[in-house]
Amino acid sequence: MIAALGIAQILAWGSSYYLLAVLADPISRDTGWRYAWVVGGVSLGLLAAGLVSVHVGRRIGARGGRGVLGMGAVLLAAGLTAMAAAPTLPFYLAAWLLIGAGMGAGLYDAAFATLGGLYGTSARRAITTLTLWGGFASTICWPLSAWLLEVVGWRGTCLAYAGLHLGVTLPLILLALPKHVRAETPEVTASAAIAVRGAVFWLLAAILTTGATIAAIWSVHLITLLEARGLSLAAAVGLGALVGPAQVGARVIEMAAGGRHHPIWTLGAAAALIAAGLTLLWSGAGLVAGGADRRWRGQRHLVDRTRGPAAGAVRARRLPGADGPARSAEPRGPGRRADTWGGGPRAPRGRGAAWPARGPGPA
Repeated sequence: MIAALGIAQILAWGSSYYLLAVLADPISRDTGWRYAWVVGGVSLGLLAAGLVSVHVGRRIGARGGRGVLGMGAVLLAAGLTAMAAAPTLPFYLAAWLLIGAGMGAGLYDAAFATLGGLYGTSARRAITTLTLWGGFASTICWPLSAWLLEVVGWRGTCLAYAGLHLGVTLPLILLALPKHVRAETPEVTASAAIAVRGAVFWLLAAILTTGATIAAIWSVHLITLLEARGLSLAAAVGLGALVGPAQVGARVIEMAAGGRHHPIWTLGAAAALIAAGLTLLWSGAGLVAGGADRRWRGQRHLVDRTRGPAAGAVRARRLPGADGPARSAEPRGPGRRADTWGGGPRAPRGRGAAWPARGPGPA
């Protein structure tokens, strides 16, 4: 079951959250739509995911996650098909609303809640094991997207991912997951309801929102920023592929620790490491800094996983889930186009282009 969910998560993340890291610039150049509007589709998708999250959680709590995760795969396939056929920008943005609904029903939070219902208080190890699979989403899907882009174009890439969801993700979910699980207990529900009214909950929501916003910006713009510094698309994708091993390494450390540390300590350490990695990038320390930043972002994703059981109502008494309000409130605007980052023009995409000794300016 974990293996089936892991494959589903790789395809779900790679075809939604990580999709435009490779496709945004080709879409903008092919259609003439402004780059900011193209990547703005991810913002709409994340907003839609936040809006459906409450209904998704209630459905999983009442009937289990099999139907919800299956519907997520169908919605992702429908949204990607609509995106591939988009004749105009409004149609393209509407397709991202569909993809966003699929993200809300098919990404980690729905999977975590499903595992919480299945495993109860022992779900933390199952959740962490699942993230070992999901950590390779960018490592697998960024090179796959780049290859599909060269072979069938960006529209064909979207159709290929839609086919994978219908032909691989949906059957795996339906075959691997049980039809029914026990509903969430009233005691946990009451505990979570009380926690939402407390200041600690909203502080945690603000922290997770800020971290998720930074992560979303880098996830969408990393490859474009690397190309702007002179790397070819293949080299940028290859460097970005280090994300997966870094995340998985962080999660292995967390598993080895055996849950001995409170998630708040992990959260604080991850925030400090992210700041260190971004500071290295700002200082122009080059490829080493880029790799460091990705490893630290992997640690931030580890924080998301440690609060995963809370989203599944497993650890509600210690750390109630804060993901729904945080994600729905995230200011996800992608900002300036990366080819003007630092005020300079886009660097040429030469195969042997070198990484500059100093960065063009603050990130």
